Amino acid sequence: MSRTDRAPAPPGALGVAAEPDALLAYLSDLQAWLDVRRADLDRLDAAARQSGADGVTADVVLALTLWQAARTRADELVTVWDSGRADAVARERMSQLIWGRLGGDPATSLLSLVDAARLCDAQADQLAARLSFDPHAADVTARFRAVAAGIVRAEDAARATAATEDDDAVARLRDRLGRLKSDAARGADVAGPLGALEDDIARTERDLIVAAARNRSLVKDRERAVALRTTLADRMPVLARVAERCRREIADPPRLAIPDVSRLGDVPDDRDRLATYVQRLGAVERAMERVEDAYTAPLRERAELRYRVKNLMTKAQGNGRAASSTVKAGEDEAREALDSAPCDLALARHFTEQLETLVRDLPEGHR
Repeated sequence: MSRTDRAPAPPGALGVAAEPDALLAYLSDLQAWLDVRRADLDRLDAAARQSGADGVTADVVLALTLWQAARTRADELVTVWDSGRADAVARERMSQLIWGRLGGDPATSLLSLVDAARLCDAQADQLAARLSFDPHAADVTARFRAVAAGIVRAEDAARATAATEDDDAVARLRDRLGRLKSDAARGADVAGPLGALEDDIARTERDLIVAAARNRSLVKDRERAVALRTTLADRMPVLARVAERCRREIADPPRLAIPDVSRLGDVPDDRDRLATYVQRLGAVERAMERVEDAYTAPLRERAELRYRVKNLMTKAQGNGRAASSTVKAGEDEAREALDSAPCDLALARHFTEQLETLVRDLPEGHR
């Protein structure tokens, strides 16, 4: 039987459609956890109001914000699940909802549902320690077990950040736990130091979860930047060929340079520099779109004029105007203008409009 005082382990992974049975079990456990955790937070909130402890209100608000974000995302999951009718596409969407960013509130925008639920647990632990109100651990032995579990979770979060200083911080917490256990075994009163350790572990776990979420966000943002940079680099020779064709086939072509994405350099690893780099990538992408539009528009217009001449001559065949020497001359002028290299579009446009006038239906008496 799964514990409801801790957020359930999520199924699947980002971009992977989880199995229906795993999703059903997760949704059931998630709903149970949300109910239990909300009841805990309500009790902690009431205890915080009664204690009047400094700085507790902000922690309660953060815990409730995290719970609400998880609650909202859980409701979205239930909607997509559609009472078990979710197909593979919908189940992949559910994985995105579980593992992707929550967005919205700045306190949760970088977190996934998994992160928010774990952080909510850590925040509740911290509040319980500060208020000496833990609905799950009343004696010192149980508190030691809860502290050890918190350290394990912090170690998992530290591995996700891949930072040596985080590993060292968790190791120091484990050393403190070992010393407290030794003191307790000798009969020392460890209530005060244990409470401080509980507070530090909860805070460390919370900070590591946020740091891991930020790292994942940075990695994904950088991957997207690398992909966009590669796409733009691949687009450059295509644009160059279109521009060369336009200059060869169209008189008075545009005079625009092809943006060179390589001038931006490599994609940076730093978050602030990456944000600036992504903005510059966007500017290059927009410039490429303008260049593509500028060079393809004349080629597209010449193709449309050729199609228009063809349709006009089909019309002339239908109304008997095709045999007219004037119409034939008008067709020759239009086709010659369109087939010339480079093509003078203004002239081709004029002769096409002239041909349109020549092939129109004559009044009954002049046929």
